Amino acid sequence: MGKSRRIRRSVAAGACAAAVAGVLTGPAQAADGSAADSGNADLSAYTRDLGWELKPSGAEVRFRGLAAVSRSTAWVAGSKGTVLRTTDGGASWANVSPPGAGELEFRDIEAFDRKRAVVLAIGEGEASRVFRTEDGGKTWTEAFRNDEPRAFYDCLTFFDAKNGLAMSDPVDGKYRILSTSDGGRSWRVLPSEGMPPAQTGEAGFAAGGQCLVSQGRSDVWLATGGGATARVLHSADRGLTWTAAETPIPAGDPARGVFALAFRSRTQGIAVGGDYRAGQASPQASAVSRDGGRTWETSAEPVPAYRSGVTWVPHTKSVALAVGPTGTDLTLDGGRTWKAFDPGSFDTVDCAEDFGCWASGEKGRIARLEP
Repeated sequence: MGKSRRIRRSVAAGACAAAVAGVLTGPAQAADGSAADSGNADLSAYTRDLGWELKPSGAEVRFRGLAAVSRSTAWVAGSKGTVLRTTDGGASWANVSPPGAGELEFRDIEAFDRKRAVVLAIGEGEASRVFRTEDGGKTWTEAFRNDEPRAFYDCLTFFDAKNGLAMSDPVDGKYRILSTSDGGRSWRVLPSEGMPPAQTGEAGFAAGGQCLVSQGRSDVWLATGGGATARVLHSADRGLTWTAAETPIPAGDPARGVFALAFRSRTQGIAVGGDYRAGQASPQASAVSRDGGRTWETSAEPVPAYRSGVTWVPHTKSVALAVGPTGTDLTLDGGRTWKAFDPGSFDTVDCAEDFGCWASGEKGRIARLEP
């Protein structure tokens, strides 16, 4: 690519990011010209020029795993062992699936850049695996294969390009945590002494790759459901010791609980979930924390239905997106109130630092947020 073309593309991307930032952070105006209170009352002022633009993937599988690297580069992972990657903003998608993985269910993917990514396959026993690529998916290495028949891995997360964790549903009454310190090349099971006991029937949900999320150098949170209460577990030492907090999101059934988490800082967090069964009501399906997950309170105006993905919009103090099979919701006040934004079906959502916000889901649906 010539230098002038690179400059033009960089300028265009910068202008687009600036437009998205302006839409999401510009003050809403009341009728008298003063700034409107909280912003969500004037949601249309923020979203009239903002929406999801579908980026045809050419696939029909369900993409529950998503990693946004930038406005130009994103990775998705889904059923039938499928991994796709774009480096041109979704204009084209390359099938970079690991060879021989057609029987696996990929549910989470973490990407460091356009070449390096780690993908998680879920399932009981040996169905749970981790693969890693360093060349944009041209070749893959199987870095971990589960040998514990009772383990079922749901999600993974990285603190940086070297250090990461993966979590499994409880084994012997406690959640099982894998750790890597070499970028996903090798993994080890962490000791369970610092993990509190799981509730009867409690587990994680492998629904959108956000049941295990990290923030900063050492903080990580784990979302649960299926037990008597929906909980969020927190570790401040990369998974060695954990504390558990109850959330107000309804549980008490294998289909209900917290499905996804997002933390903007060590203290400010959002949880979304509900009941994933179609047609079932999901009241109080979002909650917020202001103390790092020690306590949670129901959103004053929760998301209207089950949601399986949530992300903060970068470089904003209080803007976030939540997605699920029945649509996308937007908050402008840190998760206190939510408003419907788009009716399209998505399972997960992720934003890169340059305002490259992507969503993916069923029937090969992938979209990027456009001003």
